[in-house]
Amino acid sequence: MSCRHFGDPDNCGGCRYQDFSYEEEIAQKDRELRELFEDVVPSFDEVYEGITGTDPDGYRNKMEFTFGNRMKDGPLELGMHRKGRFYDIVSVPECGICNSDFGRIIEATREYFSERGTSFYRKRQHTGYLRHLLVRRAHFTGQILTDLVTADYDGSSEADEGELMAGFREALLALNLDGEIVGILHTRNNSLSDTIKDEGTEVLYGQDFFYEKILGLSFKITPFSFFQTNSAGAKKLYGKAREYLLEALHGEKPHEVFDLYSGTGTITQIVSEYAEHVTGVEIVPEAVQAAEENAAANGMTSCSFICGDVFRVLDGLDEKPDYIIVDPPREGLQPKALSKIVGYEVPSLVYIACKPASLARDIPTFITHGYEVKHLACIDMFPRTNNTECVCLFVKTGDGALRHQ
Repeated sequence: MSCRHFGDPDNCGGCRYQDFSYEEEIAQKDRELRELFEDVVPSFDEVYEGITGTDPDGYRNKMEFTFGNRMKDGPLELGMHRKGRFYDIVSVPECGICNSDFGRIIEATREYFSERGTSFYRKRQHTGYLRHLLVRRAHFTGQILTDLVTADYDGSSEADEGELMAGFREALLALNLDGEIVGILHTRNNSLSDTIKDEGTEVLYGQDFFYEKILGLSFKITPFSFFQTNSAGAKKLYGKAREYLLEALHGEKPHEVFDLYSGTGTITQIVSEYAEHVTGVEIVPEAVQAAEENAAANGMTSCSFICGDVFRVLDGLDEKPDYIIVDPPREGLQPKALSKIVGYEVPSLVYIACKPASLARDIPTFITHGYEVKHLACIDMFPRTNNTECVCLFVKTGDGALRHQ
C-alpha cells in the first residue's frame, strides 16, 4: 500500500487498487478489458495487444482540490471528497498518485488560510470564500502552475483581499519544492455548481501557463485547457497512435488528416510531419488558442485548427480527409458526429478512447460501415484507479477499401 490515505477509514475513496501490487492491478484491468471487448471485436485474440503499464507513483500532472471540513464545525481541510460523502472533505497531503510538490503546496495553502480564519464555500448555503485549488505540474519540465478559486470576498479574514492574496503568494514562493512555480493565479467563481468556472482570473505571480514536453515537442498549457493528466503515459499513448497511423499510411504522405477533438493540438503536431496537412478540430476556444501557439512555437506549418463542435465543423467543410484520428471525451463519439465520420469512408482511422466502454459501444457502428479492428492496445494512463485508455486502428475492408486504392 503506497498511499497512507487509502488505509484511513475516512479516506478520499479516489483509488481502487492501492492494496494491490501493480502487477495484480494490470492483470485485473486486462481481464476487465477482455470481458468488455471480446464480444464486440471479431478475432479479438489476434488484434488485442494487451495493456501497457506506466509508473503508478506520482504520475498525475493535474489535481483539483476542494476546501471544506471533514465534519461539521471541524477545522479547514483542503483535499478530496470523503468516500461516499459529497459535502465532507479530507486533506490528502501525501496523495500517492501525484508528486510530493502537490502535498507541500496544499498543506501550505491550508495552513495559511486556516491561521487567518478564512471561510470556505458552503455548497448548501452558497456562502463563504475559498472553493478550490487547482495545481498543475509538468512531469518532464517540472514547471508548476497553481490557481486559487474563490467566490467574492466575504471579509472573513482581518486583512483585505489584496493583502490576503499577497500573503498567499509569498507562502507558496517560500516553499522548498522539487519543481519550479512559474505562475500563481486567483480565479473568481460565483457559480452555484461545484465545478470550477472561470469568471475572471488574476495573475498573482509569474504567468498563466506552463510548458510540458512530449516526444520532442513543447506544449504550452493553461489552467483549464485539456492535456493528458499522465505525461509519461501520454508519451506511450501518442507513440502508439503514431505507430498505428504510420502503419496505415504504408509509407505514403496523405494530403489531409483530420484530428478530431484535438485539445491543445498534441496529436495534431505529433503526426503533422507525416502528412501534407493536418486539421485539428476542438470546441474549447482556450485549447484552440493554445494549440495555435504551440504549433507556432514548435515551427509546425503543416497544421491548422478550427474551433467548434466536431459535427457542425465537419458539416461545413468541403475538404475531405484521407485519414482521421479521433480522441473524443469520455462519452465517446456523439451519434451525429460518428455518422459523419464513417461517411467519409477513409481507408483507416485511429480512435483514442479515455473510456474503453465508449469505444466498445462505437465499434459495432464502424463494423456495420465496413471497417474491421486491425489493432487494439490499452495504456494504463490512470494507475491505482479503475480507468485505462485505449488506442484502436480501424481499417476499411471490401469495396470501401478498393475505392481508396
